[in-house]
Amino acid sequence: MKILVTGATGFLGTILCSQLQAQGHELVRLNSKNCDLTQQDSLLPFKQEAYDRIYHLAAWTQAGDFCLYHPGEQWIINQQINTNVLTWWQKYQPQARLISMGTSCAYAPDLELVEENYLTGIPIDSLFTYAMTKRMLYAGHLALNKQFGLKYLCLVPSTLYGPGYHTDGRQMHFIFDLIRKIIRAKLYGETVILWGDGYQSRELVFVDDFVNIMIQLSASVDNQLINIGAGEEFTIRHFAKLICEKVDYDFNAIKFDTGRYVGAKSKCLAVGKLQQYIPDLTLTSLEVGLTKTIEWFGTQKEKLLPDNK
Repeated sequence: MKILVTGATGFLGTILCSQLQAQGHELVRLNSKNCDLTQQDSLLPFKQEAYDRIYHLAAWTQAGDFCLYHPGEQWIINQQINTNVLTWWQKYQPQARLISMGTSCAYAPDLELVEENYLTGIPIDSLFTYAMTKRMLYAGHLALNKQFGLKYLCLVPSTLYGPGYHTDGRQMHFIFDLIRKIIRAKLYGETVILWGDGYQSRELVFVDDFVNIMIQLSASVDNQLINIGAGEEFTIRHFAKLICEKVDYDFNAIKFDTGRYVGAKSKCLAVGKLQQYIPDLTLTSLEVGLTKTIEWFGTQKEKLLPDNK
């Protein structure tokens, strides 16, 4: 198949493209350097080929408290990106199935995180703008399917983790930041300070598992929004204790800053719909996934764990 991927050099995009290439597909990989999706005509050079699938992974955001300080930019930039991709899809690639990424933060924190509630209620205030751009992206899928019969698949992931995360200095999702801080404390005697009281809960999905699920669903499922989660969540303290055990660091030495931003208190996706499509789904265990991720950190010591003294 001929496949176009936006966000192809990101954490998820790199692993997805590697898997697709291994399966023998012909890929066009887009990133911010070879295609500025904020520009209206940026995709015109790619209209001549007829693609079977389009994986739309590109988004302008970062982890941590980034969304608190860039709400206006996030709205404008992500709306530009998504509108330009949807317009190009409808006008030049109507035969393609579009597979895009939703976000768990689009769910209202006071409702069950089940697909029927994706467009219901108000997302958490600190992530409101980014969440609403993802809701708008999904609304675009619904509209283009209704009027033009275009086929889509929108996948809503829990936090993805594993080897191959970005090493360019951007803010990290919580699990990578936990690993980095605890390893640095072990290596250099630094103090580990974690945001919040540590009792906020999170759900993780190993990135290779997500890619496998994404490719499997892309082959057979049309016009659905599907949560991709592990079905269970753990507290930040639990994750920290596991990491401490693996790197031989004293968990009791960790300090918790209750005055810092922590986001949602809980984020665990309902996965009943996913289990209907893949009833025999088996995911990488947290123990195995963390071990692989920690080992990868060791290979990136100069970038992720430099001695700043």
